[in-house]
Amino acid sequence: MESIVFKKLTALTVLGLALVAGACSDDDSNGPGKNAFVRVVHASPDAPNVDVLVDGQVVLNDVQYQQFSGYLAVTKGMHNIKVNVAGGGATVIDADVDLAAGEYYTAIASDLAASITPLVLVDDLKAPPAGNAKVRLVHGAPSAGLVDIYVTAPGADISMLNPDVANFAFQDETGYLELPVGTYQVRVTLAGTKTVAIDTGALPLPAGLIATAIAVEAQGGGAPYTALLLEDTKN
Repeated sequence: MESIVFKKLTALTVLGLALVAGACSDDDSNGPGKNAFVRVVHASPDAPNVDVLVDGQVVLNDVQYQQFSGYLAVTKGMHNIKVNVAGGGATVIDADVDLAAGEYYTAIASDLAASITPLVLVDDLKAPPAGNAKVRLVHGAPSAGLVDIYVTAPGADISMLNPDVANFAFQDETGYLELPVGTYQVRVTLAGTKTVAIDTGALPLPAGLIATAIAVEAQGGGAPYTALLLEDTKN
């Protein structure tokens, strides 16, 4: 079996935005009653850099693997979203999405390039109860297969524990898990085993944090596996 390298969650990588007038805006001055809000993540490990278009207009350009944007304000209703190879190349994703006013979405360019597909998640930016954090886990590593997830105190022995999430499939997401403020360790193992593919190490979760962690793989695909941590907050 291919060896697996443990990595901590990567730091946030904030993508520079190339916003255009029209379908998208870099503020929410029209108010949540008129706009939806979309964040874009490049999570296709063997895909080239890409441009993102909304209704035919480039809103993000030259996006690298594992880069992601802040939330883009988009008028509510039906929109066409295309992902093209950067610099005017072939279209690899062409999807029509219906965006509701006041909602926040994460659109992930997911899977290997040969079968790349949009994975669109609805984000919940409501604050957790006092003293809690909210974390959502997303399986975005197509080569990893089914996995189990353990959320424990740092250093806890998982050898005799049942996973908190079992048989978690590619493109599955947990929904937001509410956890009391504190320090945790998240380990992702190959399903039915204790073979760790991702280990966050000690992970502090402050009160009020809302975040999404996406399991991803190495550039080009395969191990070592790691995760992107995105804070789910309004710009």
